[in-house]
Amino acid sequence: MLPQLNLPDFSFKVKTEGQRKYIFDKFRKRYVILTPEEWVRQNMAAYLVNEKKFPSSLMAVELALTINGMAKRADIILFSRQGKPLIIVECKAPAIKISQKVFDQAALYNMDMKAEYLLVTNGMVHYCARLNHVAGTWNFLPDIPDYLSSGLSGA
Repeated sequence: MLPQLNLPDFSFKVKTEGQRKYIFDKFRKRYVILTPEEWVRQNMAAYLVNEKKFPSSLMAVELALTINGMAKRADIILFSRQGKPLIIVECKAPAIKISQKVFDQAALYNMDMKAEYLLVTNGMVHYCARLNHVAGTWNFLPDIPDYLSSGLSGA
């Protein structure tokens, strides 16, 4: 049984093959293994599209990156209409505590991308910070920005 997250309820296509459960990822357009982290990733992606009104066409899920010569994957990246990264989302399983190490992972992904926001979540707790790349500072926000009312739609 999957845990209830601190997000609205969304419906997903889930299937079982043998001992494994799979969830349909509408962004990658295929079934993926349903792990606790994937449960958070799918729910957060649905939340960003359905509640925060980010266009799904501007979202990448499990985007491959190369950082310092190493292959990595960003959980979710939201882009501007011009293709500039706006928000990098790092998802963890509900049992994983959100720590400085998790933020450091998202910040590492952002070194080259220079997104304006970092969002870190385990599905239970969500932290969103706006970055000032010139000053090298983070400002934690009380909520995740909405695509239309935050001005991000014009970014």
